[in-house]
Amino acid sequence: MISDADLKAQRLAAIELSMAGAPLPPSNPFFGVGPITDATTDEVDSRLRRYAFDRWIEATYRKFDDAGKDIGAFTTAELSRSMHRGYPADKILIDMMRAIHRYFEFPKSNRIAVGLGGGHSGYTVCVQHLLNANEAEQKVYVDTPRPESDSAGASGFFRQSWATQLIEMHRFAEKGDESRIHFADREGAIPSAKVLADLGISIFVGVGHETTGANSYTNAEINELLTWLDGDPENRHAVFDATSMLGAMPWSPETVRAVMAKCCLFMPFQKAIGGISGYFVASFTPQALSLIEKNQSNPSWAIPRQLKIAPPLDPKQPLSSKRSVDAGPFYDAEQDKMLGGVINTYSALAFAETTFGLLQAEKRVGSVVEMNKRSAANREIVNAWVAKNTLLGLVVEDVEKRGAAVTLLRINDGAISSSDLHARIIARSKQLLGYEGITHPNGDHETGLDAARYVNAFPGTPGDYRAWIGGIRAPEDITALLENLKYAYLRAKIVVIEEELTRRGVAVDYAAQSDAASIVREGSVKVLIADAIGLRFDRQGKLDHSELAAYIAEKGGVFHEGSVAQAKLADDGKVHFFYQPHLSTADEILAETGQGQYDALIAAATFIPAEAKFRLGGVRIGTGTGNMGSSSWGGPNGDGGEAPLMNTPGINSRATAQMAFKALLKVTPDLPVGTLHDRVVADDFDTGKNLAEYPTEKLEGKKIAILGYGNIGRALARIARAFQMNVAIYARPAHRDNILAEGYEYADSAAGAAQGADVLSVHLGLGKQDPQTKAFSNAGLVGRAVLSALNDRAVLLNYDRGELVDVAALDEALAAGKIRHAAIDADVFKTSDGVTGPMKPYLSLLPRHADKLELLPHAAADTDHPTRVAGAKQAVDQIIDAIRNRLVTNPKGGLPAGYRSKGAKTPVGVGQVTHADLSAAAANHAFLDQLREANETITAIISALNAVSDEAHRARIVERYRSVLATSVLRQNQLLASVGLDSPPAA
Repeated sequence: MISDADLKAQRLAAIELSMAGAPLPPSNPFFGVGPITDATTDEVDSRLRRYAFDRWIEATYRKFDDAGKDIGAFTTAELSRSMHRGYPADKILIDMMRAIHRYFEFPKSNRIAVGLGGGHSGYTVCVQHLLNANEAEQKVYVDTPRPESDSAGASGFFRQSWATQLIEMHRFAEKGDESRIHFADREGAIPSAKVLADLGISIFVGVGHETTGANSYTNAEINELLTWLDGDPENRHAVFDATSMLGAMPWSPETVRAVMAKCCLFMPFQKAIGGISGYFVASFTPQALSLIEKNQSNPSWAIPRQLKIAPPLDPKQPLSSKRSVDAGPFYDAEQDKMLGGVINTYSALAFAETTFGLLQAEKRVGSVVEMNKRSAANREIVNAWVAKNTLLGLVVEDVEKRGAAVTLLRINDGAISSSDLHARIIARSKQLLGYEGITHPNGDHETGLDAARYVNAFPGTPGDYRAWIGGIRAPEDITALLENLKYAYLRAKIVVIEEELTRRGVAVDYAAQSDAASIVREGSVKVLIADAIGLRFDRQGKLDHSELAAYIAEKGGVFHEGSVAQAKLADDGKVHFFYQPHLSTADEILAETGQGQYDALIAAATFIPAEAKFRLGGVRIGTGTGNMGSSSWGGPNGDGGEAPLMNTPGINSRATAQMAFKALLKVTPDLPVGTLHDRVVADDFDTGKNLAEYPTEKLEGKKIAILGYGNIGRALARIARAFQMNVAIYARPAHRDNILAEGYEYADSAAGAAQGADVLSVHLGLGKQDPQTKAFSNAGLVGRAVLSALNDRAVLLNYDRGELVDVAALDEALAAGKIRHAAIDADVFKTSDGVTGPMKPYLSLLPRHADKLELLPHAAADTDHPTRVAGAKQAVDQIIDAIRNRLVTNPKGGLPAGYRSKGAKTPVGVGQVTHADLSAAAANHAFLDQLREANETITAIISALNAVSDEAHRARIVERYRSVLATSVLRQNQLLASVGLDSPPAA
């Protein structure tokens, strides 16, 4: 028995080895399926594949009237209604057989039969047709040990079942003689051609590679078999259970083609491709077909009705009529037709799924030659990985004989592997690999990885894990499988050892499982809030910051009014926020922050100099960070500092967009509302006589050019579309598809967007700052070329940054009438030296164009109290998360060492759809239930309308579902908008 001390040491070692956490899972967790499968990666992929299958059915199988006119498509609903005779069922059957024959490259001389039933009965009946106990000279070689022999004794019934059936066939036949059956010394072994000839073998039966699930024939073995067949092709036959060979023959293409041509191959497709009913196909050489004909003239045993491949030629004389493969359920490639139908009823839909599945596999992987190559390559990935990771070992020691479809692995864990703990660990590891997960004795639960299901080795088979690795699997999935097996074993080992120690009454130190990466950074922290948060006044006439103070208290922080210099700060381990909205000039900021008095910063519009120090980070309330100059995070770009720089994009996007559009509505449509009001009040207007004196134009049909596809630009575009304006957007090429998906025009230059526009609205931001020149990349972008592209008498809106417009070019455009009105919202500051800020150059235009200008002090985004408070609360959340957990939301620039990104966060419906947005929606099951119902209803109705061509049938669907469809569409739109999923994806 392993000592307590050794178990503790083993547990700690396993904790250390698995400390990094779970590896990435494979794209598809199902490793118990055959080598040709639909290989869908997840539930979404599977559903999309079903829809693609429906479309393929409708395109492939058409209805024709009695004059041969195409009158529409068959649907999956029609095919599922037990159609198994006539058209299109007959076409579906021959299409499948043709696809199987073509894809696996069977020679045209070989026929393929189709039968109904599972793999075991199907393969047995294939062998039954070839064997005949009445032929005393017929000798059989089976590539598996004799049942109940020393070599097979530990294998269990499953591995011995094939050979047992062969013995019983002879044992219970009238003229049977089981001594005619020769067995291999070990699983999956093919003797030399000389040995087979010397034994007088006429039929070779290959089952060993399938029953072990991990063997393959070596090149030498398979070539010896081919040599033996070539020695007497008329009287020597080989038949394989090819379940583990299809698409996984690790030999040269020439050898593979020889096997396909000279051997009989059985293939169960009910699992291998995913049909909804069990069936199999089997290929037979011309010589084997002749043998079957001969055996049917003097049969030694009965064959079940649905499995007969040599039925009577005269169906009225089932006992006395000649039986022939010419009437069997065979596809003859030379004639490209079925010689007979399937004897029993079958699912046409299942056969169609097989054809579709093969086409999909071919599209994904390539030809069967490529499939075989990938299978062999996947085998090499396993070999290389195991060579570097000694915890897992391969059961099949001979490298050449390791399977290319299936791998069989065992754990090599010293004394643990030889103890009674081994089986318990393996069982627990499979719980973790699946969906169950594992629970520690102290109640801590590790959720299931869902990384590898159905990896059980067959009863009696040596080894611990068995998994399909054939060419249908992506190479990266093989590595992911192995990494997950290793991780799951280590985690299961920890649990089982804890259980064993607990059973022995030994205390377990669960603290040893702590993940160093999750340790929270503690201690008292000081945060400066350097801008006004409350933008409305309280009863005392002061700006009201009470909401933020209360929120900070809820988060466990402490709110202070005033400087840290005056506070008597206790070392209480809390985050302390110091509110100083009066700070404005660089001198004031540096006096407060130049010595690192604060650990972090929250600011809005105040300019933060490079010398200001904040070692744990900063958040700008809003989007642009041009004012966040501290070198602690590397300046406005957020690159190269020790601390993270963050922002709160989208907080004021709607406010800005609405104010910008309000500026537009003040001048267009240009109805003089004030004048008309005055005339009505003065009793100086007659609608019938005077209305023609005031012609105007509506916004509908006008073109607005929006520069920038950020949160504000997108919000403005939506408002403009609500007014039926035509929207053109200039943005980076990465946004092109999203812009087009929203129904807007995409332009690859600012001038291109402005061409022929009636309104130009700027929302690009300053862009990156050049470290040397300190200039921003977008400064002056709206210059002569852009303004001259506009229609005459256009309107310019710049509610972004004043620096984006070339003021000299604007002066010229105003003078020339190209611009009839410009609305500018830019920062302006009063200092001892006079007015400064981006607004200053625009003031010079007033003497010449005062009636064409509207100048605001960057107020559109920053004067809405709820918006500012919401932004401040988000900034508090972000700065606490960065301080305590090193997690950064909305990072600007690069992440300093030790920090991790949580991605982007914007208000619902403002920004593009992020990972966090969809994750939040996915956690709301009530929302998902409602949206799923609406979506599935819409999809079902639209798909049916698209599939049905008969006018009367289509009219019935319209009548039944019109109201349901319209209601579901409205519900879908409302649901998507409620969680912000009615937007394009974030990059």
